[in-house]
Amino acid sequence: MFSRVLCFLSAGVLMAQVAPTDAGGIARVALDRLLSQKYSELAAMFTLQAKTAYPDAALAKMGTEIQSWGAVQNIGDPTVRKIGTASIAAVQVKFATQTITFQFSVTEEGQVAVMLHSPAATPWQHPPYSKPDSFKEREVTVGEAPWKLPGTLTVPVGPGPFPGVVLVHDSGPGDRDESLGAVKAFRDLAEGLASRGVVVLRYEKRTRQYPQTAQSKDYTVEKETLEDAGLALALLRAQPEVKPGRVFLLGYGLGGYVAPRIAEADGKLAGMVIVNANARPLEDVTLDEAKFRQVTGAQMQMLIEQAAKIKKLSQGDEDTVPLMGMSGPYLLDLQGYSPTGLAKLLGVPLLILQGERDYLLTTKDFAVWKSGLAAQKNVTLKSYPALDRALVAGQGPSTEADDRKPGLHVSQDVIDDVAKWVNQ
Repeated sequence: MFSRVLCFLSAGVLMAQVAPTDAGGIARVALDRLLSQKYSELAAMFTLQAKTAYPDAALAKMGTEIQSWGAVQNIGDPTVRKIGTASIAAVQVKFATQTITFQFSVTEEGQVAVMLHSPAATPWQHPPYSKPDSFKEREVTVGEAPWKLPGTLTVPVGPGPFPGVVLVHDSGPGDRDESLGAVKAFRDLAEGLASRGVVVLRYEKRTRQYPQTAQSKDYTVEKETLEDAGLALALLRAQPEVKPGRVFLLGYGLGGYVAPRIAEADGKLAGMVIVNANARPLEDVTLDEAKFRQVTGAQMQMLIEQAAKIKKLSQGDEDTVPLMGMSGPYLLDLQGYSPTGLAKLLGVPLLILQGERDYLLTTKDFAVWKSGLAAQKNVTLKSYPALDRALVAGQGPSTEADDRKPGLHVSQDVIDDVAKWVNQ
C-alpha cells in the first residue's frame, strides 16, 4: 500500500536537497519516511529527546494505524508557522477513508522534535438541540505566557448569573472542540449546555498549541492537563455571568481520570462530570487498546513487559526509557493514583457517564467507578447502551470509522442529563 506514496521523489534524495531552515521541506521528508515505513531513516531526523519518545515500537504502532486508513490518494503542500524558535509544519494527507493532518515541530537545526497527527477539520453544523439565538460566544485566553491558550466562552442570553462548566480534554493534542473525526464533542456540549442555561468554557489543549511541551524532560500530567484546567476554572469564576459557587468540571477520557486531582487542587468545585474515563492505571488501559487494535506477537509481548515495568517504577526512575510512549516523570506522577479513592476523600458531587459502545474504554472501567464509589450518596452513574466513545448514537459494535461521517453529534440525552444535573 505504501508504495503508492513513492511516486514522489525518494526521501533520501529529497533530504539532501532540503536546507536546515526549510521546515516545510524537512516535514515532507519526515512524512514520506513515515508513510513508507522507513523508520530508521525517520529516526535519523529526530532530536535526542524525540528518539526516546518515538522508539521503534511506537513508530510501528503509528504505522499500523496509518495502514487502517487505506491507500494514500493525495499529499498537500506543507504550511509552516513559528512558535518561539521552533517551526510547526503541517501537511494534510488524503487517505482512502479519511483525511489526516500531520504536524512536525522542527528545530532551528533542522531536526524533528515532535510528530502529531489528527483528523483534518470537517464541516460542522449546529446540532438540532442547539439554539444559537439563546447564547453568545466570545474569545478568551486561559493562562499567561509562555503557555497562553486561546479559548471560547459560550454564554446564555438573559439575566444571570448562571452555573458554569469547564471542559477538560482526553489524552493527545486535542483542540478546543475535542474533534474526533467529524464529531466535535466539546462544541456540541458547549452549545447544548448554553442553550439550557449553562456557561461553558473550552480551550485549546497545551500539547496542541505548543506541541514541543510533550518533549520536555519534566513533562507530567500536571503540565499536560492539570495546570491549565485549574487556570480555566479560575477564569470561568471571574466572568460576570457566572455564579462563582456553581462552577463544575467536565472531564472526558483522561480529563475524567484526573478530574479528582483537579478538584483537589482547586478546592472549590461544585461538582465533577466524568465522561468515558478510565478508573484503572494507564498501562492497563493501554494493553486493552492494543488488544482492540489486534496487536499480537512480539509487539504485544513487549507491551506486556513494559506494563509490568511501569508497575515497578519508583522514585529515582525518572530517567527510565519511555514505556508505552510515556516518560518516567509522567508515569511516576500517576504512580499509585486512584481516582475513585481520591474522589471518596474529596466528597465532591459526581456524575459519571459511559457510552457502552466505546470501542477503546469498555464498561470495565465504568464498573470500577461504580464499585469504588458505591457507598457515596452524592454520586450518580449512568451508562448509555447506544452511545460510542464520542457519545454518538449507533448500533452494533463501534469502530474508529463510525465518527467520520459529517452530521454526527453528541447525543441529546447526554446534553439533557448534564444540564439537569448542573442546574439542580
